Order: sequence, then structure tokens, then C-alpha cells
Amino acid sequence: MGIEVKISNKAVDYLRAIQILEQRVNDVFVGKKDELVWVLEHKPIFTAGTSSSEKDLIDKKIKVIKTNRGGKHTCHGPGQKIVYFVLNLNRRKKNIRDLIEKIEKCIINILKEYKIESHPDRKNIGIWVYDKNESKKIAAIGIRVRKWVAYHGFSINIHNDLSQYKKIVPCGIKDKGVTSMKEKGGENLDKINEIIVKKFLNSFL
Repeated sequence: MGIEVKISNKAVDYLRAIQILEQRVNDVFVGKKDELVWVLEHKPIFTAGTSSSEKDLIDKKIKVIKTNRGGKHTCHGPGQKIVYFVLNLNRRKKNIRDLIEKIEKCIINILKEYKIESHPDRKNIGIWVYDKNESKKIAAIGIRVRKWVAYHGFSINIHNDLSQYKKIVPCGIKDKGVTSMKEKGGENLDKINEIIVKKFLNSFL
């Protein structure tokens, strides 16, 4: 069995996407369906992972959706690519650290296509870039593992509205900023879906 590739060109409702992922986890576990990589965008939404804290909400008026992925508060919206996946670690290495390192390398390789140098941070999960000697987050990672099937995924800021992050403490990290590929000089971003899929398949096939 291989990895099914799905690309959605219209914004997908967050809760609907999670329902689809949850069902796919069950189907992959029993061997009914292939693994999955799904590239999409969401309408503006704030989500809180399993280690989130109310103190990270700066704007108390915003609506936040609780989710079962790892991580803290983040926001999604147009111009940010969400890369959901369902990967069966029963057929791979049952090693969460190894999985996260592969995801990190995948994101770094995507950004390299646009001549954007990036790096992981062992203390703060995600992918970071240097901007005038300041470290800024350009991609977030949040996963969950059930029955050794890993799902949820990562997000990359392409040309989204970064001002939305001012309403929260992104991923619970107070002393670092956020940026996007557009801010870092990324060009020809209309091909980003294809590049994401190519690098993901290179990492996991």
C-alpha cells in the first residue's frame, strides 16, 4: 500500500478535516485504506493542542477550538498551507523522535527550494529561520499517535496574515516571533503544493 495524495484548492472546514483524519486513522490501522498526505488551507481559526494553557490567550474574546494534536495554541488561515498526514508506524519505525526528525527535514527541504535556510530547535518544536539575528518560526508541527498510527501534521506560513498571531502566544513561546515564506523572499509560491507533496513523498516513500 502506498500514500494517497490529496490537494484541496478550496478552504476546508477545520472540524470536518479532523473528522476525515480520525476515520482515516481507523481505516489505515485495519489495512482498509492507504496512508495519506493532504495539503489544504483553513478559514481563519485558532486551535489549542493537548498541552495548551489559558494564559497563552492574549485576546480573550477569540473562539478557540480544542484539538487532540500535540502542542499549544496556534492559528490557521488563508495563505498558510496545512499538511495533514496519516502514517502507519506499525509498518515503519515505531519511533516518534525519528518521525519528527523526518518531518523537520521534509520542511527544511521544502524551504530550500525557495532558497530559504531554516533549522529545527530542540527546545521549541517547529522550523525556524534567522531574521536580523532573531529566530522566527516559519512552520509548526503537531502530531498525535493512536495505535501507532501517526496523524495531524504540520503547517507552513506562505503569505498568511501574521498579525493574527498577536492574539495568542504562538505555541506558548513568548520571546520569539513568526514569519512567512513571502516575508523571507520566497517567490513563485503558486507551485508550493506540488513541492510540498514531492518532498513529503521523498521523505516517507
